Amino acid sequence: SFSFQSLLEPVDEKVVDATAQTPSRVDPPCKTVDEEKDLVDWQKPLLWQVGYLGEKYDEWVHQPVDRPIRLFHSDILESLSKTAWYVVFMVWTPVVLYLSWVSYTSLAQGNTRLFSSFTTEYSIPVHKYYFPFIFLLGMFLWSLLEYLIHRFVFHMKPPASNYYLITLHFLLHGQHHKSPFDSSRLVFPPVPASLVIGFFYGVLQLLLPEVLGLSVFVGGLCGYVIYDMMHYYLHYGSPKKGTYLYGLKAYHVKHHFEHQKSGFGISTRFWDRPFRTLIPEETFEKED
Repeated sequence: SFSFQSLLEPVDEKVVDATAQTPSRVDPPCKTVDEEKDLVDWQKPLLWQVGYLGEKYDEWVHQPVDRPIRLFHSDILESLSKTAWYVVFMVWTPVVLYLSWVSYTSLAQGNTRLFSSFTTEYSIPVHKYYFPFIFLLGMFLWSLLEYLIHRFVFHMKPPASNYYLITLHFLLHGQHHKSPFDSSRLVFPPVPASLVIGFFYGVLQLLLPEVLGLSVFVGGLCGYVIYDMMHYYLHYGSPKKGTYLYGLKAYHVKHHFEHQKSGFGISTRFWDRPFRTLIPEETFEKED
C-alpha cells in the first residue's frame, strides 16, 4: 500500500501513475495532470488564468501536482519569482551578522534607555548584555508572525467573484500548494522579501527606541532565514526518524495533503496549540 513514509519524499510521475491505479488507504500526494480536462491551460502562464476559476479555485489549488509552474509571460518576471534555497542564506545572513554587530556596539555605548520618551527619571537603561535576550525576543516574535501570515494571509479563502484576490492568493501561496515539489519556489525571493522586511523594520523603528528596535528586528530577520531554510528542508530533506525535524516534516506533509485548514506552524508547532489549529496526533498513527 501507499504508506505515509512515501509521503515524506518527492515522487516522480511513474510513482504517481502506479499508485493512482491501486486504491489505498492513503491518497497519493500528487495527481497527474490531464491537460485536456484540467481547468487551466498548462502550456500558458497560470497566474492570469486562475482568477477565472471562481468557485472552483479553492478545490483546484488544493489538488497537488508534481510538475513545475510558470507564472508570467515575461522571462524577467518569471526569473524573479524563482529562487534557489541558498540565495536566501547568502543574501540575508551577512545582513543579520552586520546588524547584530551594529546593535551590540550601539548598546555598548550606554545611551539606550527604555521608556525615555515618557519619563527620564524612571527610564530603564538597556545594557549590551541584554542583546542576546532582545535578539531571542525578535526570533520569538517572528515565529508568531510566521504563523499569523501563513494562516490569515497565505490561507485566506479569496471570494470566488474576485479575480484579483484569487490571482494574489495564487501568487503568494496558492502556487506552492498546487506544486509543492517545485524546488525553485520554496523560499521567498529576496527582491519582494526586501519590501516586506523593510516594512516591518519601519514599524519597529516607530514603536521602539532606534537601537532597541534594530535589535528586535535583527532577531526576527534571523528567525525568517531559519524559517525559509527549514521550509525547504521539510520538502527536500531526509531527517532521521524520531528527530524533531522528522516530526516537523511529517506535520508539514499532513498540512499540504490532508489538513490544509490546520497545521500552520512550519518552523515550530508552538502557535498551533493556543490558536487551536494543531493537527491531531492520531493522524500520524497511519504510518506503516
